[in-house]
Amino acid sequence: MAIGGRGRRVVCIALRMSSFRVSVGQWLEAVKETKLYDLLAATQALTQQLELAWLMAQTDVTAMDAVFVTRLISNLAIMGFVAVLIVFLVVRRQPKARAPGIYGRFVAVSGSFLGLGIVQLPPQELSPAVYLTSTLLVLGGTVFATYAVLGLGRSLSILPEARRLVTQGPYAIIRHPLYLGELVALLGVTVQYFSGWALLLLLLQCAFQLGRIRNEERVLSGVFPEYRDYMARTARLVPHIY
Repeated sequence: MAIGGRGRRVVCIALRMSSFRVSVGQWLEAVKETKLYDLLAATQALTQQLELAWLMAQTDVTAMDAVFVTRLISNLAIMGFVAVLIVFLVVRRQPKARAPGIYGRFVAVSGSFLGLGIVQLPPQELSPAVYLTSTLLVLGGTVFATYAVLGLGRSLSILPEARRLVTQGPYAIIRHPLYLGELVALLGVTVQYFSGWALLLLLLQCAFQLGRIRNEERVLSGVFPEYRDYMARTARLVPHIY
């Protein structure tokens, strides 16, 4: 069957678009194998660091009470956590394997950053005791998450990737201590901004984190045969519970 002039033009345009998509895909895959990809991954963390520094600059240092001191220490701990993230995102190892497709990446990014929407909501008026409790949750979760990141070192990933199997430190007890620390800190933040929207964002982030955990475990199991034995002797988040 002969193709008319208009049909040939449509075919040529379709072929060019297909070739363009392939070229872009190949370029993106090539970027992932360079340090440029790691630097881009650290950009979001650097933005958070600058926002925290600006918030601390606005702090009224004349209100020196237990709540103020705890909040100051908590903010410093968060800044330290973000600084550690930036360092290891830049110097991390190249991955041995990645989860294919866009779904795993979407789940990982949502699980990482969706909770940041909570701090965009109006803060609540809390009693000093409740505010102190929430700040201690943020502080404790951040310190534990930092400990987990230091344990991961250059194997840190945001997307579902396999770099090196880490089973020491907090990873000797649970498989995802970083996410546990982040969850505890996010619970503290949710209390400070508590509302229906804050609770919804918290639940959505938890749902995405669970999906992220499953995706990561699938990738790690495919690369490291010993990972299944590691799974058999450790809990995901809470020993003897989950």
